[in-house]
Amino acid sequence: MSAEHKPLAIVFMLLASALIAGTTILAKFLGTDSLGPALHPLQISHGRFLFAWIAITGALAVIRPTFGKSHLGLHIARTSFGWAGISLMFAAVAFIPLADATAISFLNPVFAMMLAIPLLGEQVGRVRWVAAGIALAGALILLRPGADSFQPAALLALMAAVIMGVEITIIKLLTGREGALQILFTNNSIGLIIATIAVLAFWRMPTTAQWVALGGLGFMMAAAQSCFIQSMRRAESSFVVPFSYATLVFAGLYDLVFFNVLPDAVSLIGAAIIIAGALLLAFREARAKKRNEA
Repeated sequence: MSAEHKPLAIVFMLLASALIAGTTILAKFLGTDSLGPALHPLQISHGRFLFAWIAITGALAVIRPTFGKSHLGLHIARTSFGWAGISLMFAAVAFIPLADATAISFLNPVFAMMLAIPLLGEQVGRVRWVAAGIALAGALILLRPGADSFQPAALLALMAAVIMGVEITIIKLLTGREGALQILFTNNSIGLIIATIAVLAFWRMPTTAQWVALGGLGFMMAAAQSCFIQSMRRAESSFVVPFSYATLVFAGLYDLVFFNVLPDAVSLIGAAIIIAGALLLAFREARAKKRNEA
């Protein structure tokens, strides 16, 4: 990849990070009484898929790409886990600092690595196990296991990370079989169906402000996914993925500005350890990929 593409790849990744953090702060507004009576997490995730689907469908109507054969079974499995993971994450951010929930979400690739052993038959070396151990130690710190400081809601974020790790594993099976836009559209279409069925028992009429926030959440998620794809097209993943950890910075900033929540020492230490483990894993994966391509 030529060097002139790298600055633009960084810009797109930082935009994606800011937008992803933006979706979680909107979920926190919706999951608390900030904009009216708190909405159920399943209604928040339904809004995410509904408005993201509207945005993506509108874009595809203009672009009019050609789609190939769709691997429906893989899409249903991937989207089911993605919907469950995002619903749990939206539930978590209503109760714990946004920075903590975001840091725990960075465990996704760690769990994906672990799950790739039984599901994909991959071999995992010592370095990757060390990276996983480091990241999990950081998560344990964020859980605050002491009797007076334990965060039960952080377990929701941890469960979300595990489930999204399964989703990442399934995405690996889809990679190379279908185009990015086809995967994006199919994922959001199936997700909308699942989210609509799941929310029927919990749906209630949102306030005007909540409708605006739900719309913003969906459109921001679609924009974030688009920016992520554009970034990955312009540079190798080993170069741009570390910039995605800016999501944590944006999450902490949004939480401070809108909820006056300042990360404490435990949050900073735990997040730093998780990122260290995740970065070690990312660099190890990049080196392994280069060796396989050589």
